[in-house]
Amino acid sequence: MRRFFYATDSDNEDFNNDDGKKPCLPRLSTLPLGSDVALTDSIVHHWCRVLRANIGDQGILFDGFGGEYQVQLQTISKKQAMVTLLTHLDEDRSAPIISKIGLVMSRGERMDYAIQKATELGVTAIQLLSSHHGEVSLKPAQVDKKLQHWQQVAIAACEQCGLNRLPLILAPVSIAEWLKNIDAEVLSTNMAVSPIVAALSQDTYYQTLNTSADLRLQMSVPAAGQPAMPEKLLAILVQDLPYIELLIGPEGGLSNDECAKAEQTGFAPWQIGARVLRTETAPVVALATLHALSP
Repeated sequence: MRRFFYATDSDNEDFNNDDGKKPCLPRLSTLPLGSDVALTDSIVHHWCRVLRANIGDQGILFDGFGGEYQVQLQTISKKQAMVTLLTHLDEDRSAPIISKIGLVMSRGERMDYAIQKATELGVTAIQLLSSHHGEVSLKPAQVDKKLQHWQQVAIAACEQCGLNRLPLILAPVSIAEWLKNIDAEVLSTNMAVSPIVAALSQDTYYQTLNTSADLRLQMSVPAAGQPAMPEKLLAILVQDLPYIELLIGPEGGLSNDECAKAEQTGFAPWQIGARVLRTETAPVVALATLHALSP
């Protein structure tokens, strides 16, 4: 059964009244079963036009606030489609670890791959970073478009793999700025995200991201004298819903100064195996390893 993310964000461009004002869309959980719901333009396009769904077909909607709804198409027109909420499945498939990855941006499909696979492995948030050896440094005019694209990559991955809580893709900053302000961010309640997840980012589920991590790990290239596994990792993983931050550098690695500042900020070096992993492979290996080590 096809699954679709139903954005409940008042800034979502998919929704417009006749007077041009954008309404505030309710969470699905606030509506009783049997309610009729208008689909967003993006869902209408994908489900009704691309996949050629018909009246009576059923699918799944999730809004990111937990759980999901089985729905049935009732009407389809040129401008919109309506569904009825049939049943609610109160199931949370989120990972048993809260995780934020500070990921230095890479080019094209490699970045899409990193976000897609990290989403499938249950990452909670990805902080986009630029660095001294990084390939990508976005101009201010490019930020909104790229942020929207990468958030949509994460949404599509959730729709495919069955997750019903989205990872938040956070607007890019330099690695130096992120490390400088990482503890100050603990006091922040507003995260710079795409408008499509702005309302979702305020949900209590994501507020752990505004607290200090239980453990910070820097994915490092193999080097003599570095431990294969940080001493505290196994002890942290037995906690109830531990919060772990990961720092992953670019293809050329972090500069010596960036590595030193990361360690000063509490990021313990962590090397997994004796090989040098690509920047798009490292998030997959790191998250998979955390889940494998988690009891």
